[in-house]
Amino acid sequence: MEKHTMKDGRDINRTARRKKATITAVQWVLAIIVLIIIVFPIYWMLVSSVKSQEEILLPVPTLWPKEFHFENYINVLKKGNFARYYFNTAVMTAGILIGKVLTGIFAGYGFSKGRFKGQNFCFIIVLGALMIPLQVTFIPIYIMMANWGMSDTFLGLILPEAVSPYYIFMLRQTFMAIDDSYIEAARIDGASELWVYARIALPLEKPAIVTVALFSFVWSWTDFMGPLIYLTKSTKWTISLGLSQFTNTYGVDWALLMAASAIAILPMIILFFFLQNYFVEGSMSSGVKG
Repeated sequence: MEKHTMKDGRDINRTARRKKATITAVQWVLAIIVLIIIVFPIYWMLVSSVKSQEEILLPVPTLWPKEFHFENYINVLKKGNFARYYFNTAVMTAGILIGKVLTGIFAGYGFSKGRFKGQNFCFIIVLGALMIPLQVTFIPIYIMMANWGMSDTFLGLILPEAVSPYYIFMLRQTFMAIDDSYIEAARIDGASELWVYARIALPLEKPAIVTVALFSFVWSWTDFMGPLIYLTKSTKWTISLGLSQFTNTYGVDWALLMAASAIAILPMIILFFFLQNYFVEGSMSSGVKG
């Protein structure tokens, strides 16, 4: 009887290990498939950026260049005003990022830890703004910018994007996760609201703020519709509009377009690798609470 029980126990353990191994194998297979789906387009862009136009247009695609053409990157910088587009994008992105981060942290702190009349009503308005499709605001904003003389200006690109209801909501949730006892203790000791905000709240919010900054940077750097609608002068074009110069009536210069695209995404890749720990921590801490 005892031997039979021990045998049954070993069979159960063996079955459990086999089941666990199967689940692990399936997870690895799915992870590899997802990784290929995500990484392969980037790989194809980088590989195509050093191919010749003729090789790219071959009926049977090549996964590795037959001959490397690094001059594609030099030709991109020489053609048109691509360096200027890079500068324009950097200025626009910096302005929007500063605006969204500042409004997000101040408004988020006020809605979470502040005590003022009409607080809940104001926050409901912010939530309501989240429900408005972005597309319906393009024409009214364009008319406003034109009437204010801000067409074809950096300010006309920055102001409409300087406040984000989503980032206000996101930072409000992370501020709410801070234990009120820290703030109340500082207030009892006579600390001003600004001191509490700067010395207690902001240091604890660093991962969430970095996450908001990264999201804002990526959104602004890759924005196409805003510059397309609000800009008419090519001297103010951003990278997203500048990429269109590699297409014409007779076709697409794929080699230069891929090289230009690789240059365009370089800042986002660098920032993500340096700040990925903050990004993961901030994303996890911004869950809905209260």
